[in-house]
Formats: sequence, structure tokens, C-alpha cells
Amino acid sequence: MLIVLSPAKSLNYETPVELKTATLPDFVSDSAKLIADLKKLSPQAVSELMGISDQLAVLNVGRYRDWSKKFTAENSKPAIYAFNGDVYDGFDVNSLKAKDLEFAQEHIRILSGLYGVLRPLDLMQPYRLEMGTSFKNIRGKDLYAFWSDSVTKSLNTILAAQKKPALLNLASEEYFKVVNLKGIACPVISPIFQDEKAGKYKIISFYAKKARGLMARFVVENRLKDVADITQFNLDGYRYCAAESKDGKPVFRRSERK
Repeated sequence: MLIVLSPAKSLNYETPVELKTATLPDFVSDSAKLIADLKKLSPQAVSELMGISDQLAVLNVGRYRDWSKKFTAENSKPAIYAFNGDVYDGFDVNSLKAKDLEFAQEHIRILSGLYGVLRPLDLMQPYRLEMGTSFKNIRGKDLYAFWSDSVTKSLNTILAAQKKPALLNLASEEYFKVVNLKGIACPVISPIFQDEKAGKYKIISFYAKKARGLMARFVVENRLKDVADITQFNLDGYRYCAAESKDGKPVFRRSERK
């Protein structure tokens, strides 16, 4: 089983991490091609392209300027520690053990607009480039055109080496669209997380994002390799709901807290 996650917009480069086992991204040369084009953009152009504030645009223009093909402890940080959002709150990497991280390194991939796909311990320099950005490049009109083939082949290579290959999609729709599902030769499972509100169950974005991180953590801590075992997921009050589940879309529900 292989898990895919979305990245987070917020980053944490302030908290130091002491790791001797950091790795390098697989597609650095591709990232450099994107950076070369991004460096040509003014802060105003970045603001308009990404729909972000002038302040954020200036910050990211500086990030593109400083980005280097050489990854060091000074300019980068392992991805799983650098991302700081709801999914990563749920995953809570800082409370995991070394053996957990080893398993995560083999069984989790983070989709990225700049790096394509990252292992948890791949060094990552700070950036802002969401996968859904309509950024024209040498391969097409957007980042899906740029990354789809590379990302799909990368995931397939990992899955082909597994005894029970399955792709557990814990990424957002925006990011998972980069995967060409016609090119994935194994089951694809996309869990749905619902919370009870006023007597009805619905997807609440904030909770669903955190639940994706919680499920990734559950898989890692329990060393799950068979995707069928995710029905055991029971963190933070969620339970598998067989009656509402469909093939490839298992539903997990959490009752309203009293």
C-alpha cells in the first residue's frame, strides 16, 4: 500500500530538526526548470497568478530567487517536518518513533506543485506553487501537464514492488488530479471522512483534512500493508461505516461530540 498526501500552504522553517537520514527529491532538475520560469515573474505577476497578497508575493519571489539545486541543512528541511497544516497536525510527525519514520519513508508520498512527488524525509526548500496553478511551462498549459507523467510513473514503480499494491488517496482533489488513474495498475482507495452536525453527517473540510493525516499516521504506526485493513481506523472518534461505503470509497464517520 502506498499513501499520497497533499502538501500544506503553511510552512515551518523555524523549528530545527536533527536528522542524519534526510534524502533528496527525485525530480530536482524538473523543479529547477519551473524555478527558472518563476524567477522571471514580478511580485505583481506572482500575486495575480496565484491569487495571493502582495506581501506573500514578495516573499515567494525571494524564495524563487534564493532556490538552489544544492540542498543543505541551511536552506532546506525534510518535507514532513516543513509542512504545517491540518493534515500534518493530524499526522503529528514529532511524536513518531524512528521506526515509524522508516515505514513512512517507504509508504508515503507527498504530491507537490514544485517538486512533483516527495518522500517524507526528502529535503525541501520553501516555496509556494499549488498544483492547480495555471502556470504555462515547457510541457503544457499548467502544472498537471508538467507533472502528470513523471508522478504517475514514480508511483507505479513503487507500487509494482509491493506484494499487495494499492494506492490510498489521502490527498485533496486538486492534487490527486495530477495522477493519471488510467496509468495506475492497482486498486485506488479514496476514503471519505464525515462529521455529524445537527444530526446529519457531512464532510467538514477542516476535520476531513486532519482525518487524512490521522489515517496516514494510523497506517504508519500499525505497519499496515493491506489496504483492506484501513477499515480498522479508529482515531479521534472516527469509525468505519460499511452501510455508507462504496467500492473504492470507504466512509468513516464521527458522531457529534457532547
